[in-house]
Amino acid sequence: MIFGHDRKQLRKMYFDSWHKAEEGKVLTPLETEIVEVLKMHPEYHPVFLGDSNDQLDKDFNTASGDENPFLHMGLHLGIREQLSTNRPSGITSVFRKIVTKVQHPHDAEHIFMEILGEFIWRAQQQGKAPDEVQYLAKLKEQVTLF
Repeated sequence: MIFGHDRKQLRKMYFDSWHKAEEGKVLTPLETEIVEVLKMHPEYHPVFLGDSNDQLDKDFNTASGDENPFLHMGLHLGIREQLSTNRPSGITSVFRKIVTKVQHPHDAEHIFMEILGEFIWRAQQQGKAPDEVQYLAKLKEQVTLF
């Protein structure tokens, strides 16, 4: 589980996990998840080949087209955490249904990530926790769209 408010420390975890895997070192379960997500996104590999100090404090302006690889991977990990705990209750069932329609768990994660990102943003704007009932309902709507 990744939680915290220290952006630099969280980002460093991605670098450390990637480098440990590259060196063939034993990974923790969380590091394994991080590396699995990184492997699914070769477009981010150059970020992890360079100097981590350049990336640890970097601000990504998504409004101007910058993609934030750390946010993207963090959303993947967030979805995987939700699936592993089935929270909100029923999310794993909805996920399985989406996977059968889109044929690949990675694609299903991306569908879920769009909605998770929207709900996190809305919750931040409102200064409260995301509404799990509405979130699950929105995820369920996706089953009929594919």
